[in-house]
Parts: sequence; C-alpha cells; structure tokens
Amino acid sequence: MARKLTKQELHNLAMNIVGTELEKEGFEFIAINSTLGKHPQFVCIDSSNQRYFVLVKAIAYPDNPHNYDMVWMEAFKKHAREQEAKVYYAGVGLQNAVNPNQPVFLNEDYTLEYAGLQLIETHLN
Repeated sequence: MARKLTKQELHNLAMNIVGTELEKEGFEFIAINSTLGKHPQFVCIDSSNQRYFVLVKAIAYPDNPHNYDMVWMEAFKKHAREQEAKVYYAGVGLQNAVNPNQPVFLNEDYTLEYAGLQLIETHLN
C-alpha cells in the first residue's frame, strides 16, 4: 500500500531540489536548516562572499508555488538588510504524476513545478 509523503518529507524533497541548484550555481553553504517552518533553510555565500538567505517552500497542488505571502516575506527582508544579505525565494510545486488530486506518495512519480530561485528585492516594500 502506498504511503503519502508527510509535510516534512515534502519539505525535504523541495530542499534537495533547491540545494542541488545552489551547488550547481557554485554557492557555498554556511548553514542548512531542514526543520519545517524554520527559515531560512539555506544560508550561503557566492564567490564574492555575498551572503544569501534562501527560503524554500514545498507547495502542493493546486496552489501556485511562485506566489508567496508578502507579509510573511517582510520579516526576512528586514533581517536580510540588517545582515547585508540577499534573499531568494524558492517555491517548489509538487504533485502526484498520475492524479494531481491525490497526494505525492513515497517511491512514486511526481510532477515538479519549479522556476528556480526568485531574487526578492529587500529594499522594496
């Protein structure tokens, strides 16, 4: 019998997808936090030592992974300005490949909707 992925497992899957992209882009990881609901998930630097906070959210069908809560984001923008960091949002849409109305199951195919890292302007409200 198929077992649906928990929210933490979906979050971990999304983090793996984003972490792989960050590695390919050459970022160096300073800290990683995989606890569901704790942000940022990744603190990393680029080759010029610019610090980045990366916020990862696993989004289930039918919600749009590219949208985020503007009020929720304001706290991170403020913290990033204080730390002279930039903020990336990574919304990762995950859905059951066979039936989008069903959850994602362990060891079964899923559909991924991920547009990459979205740079969030920290100086804009």
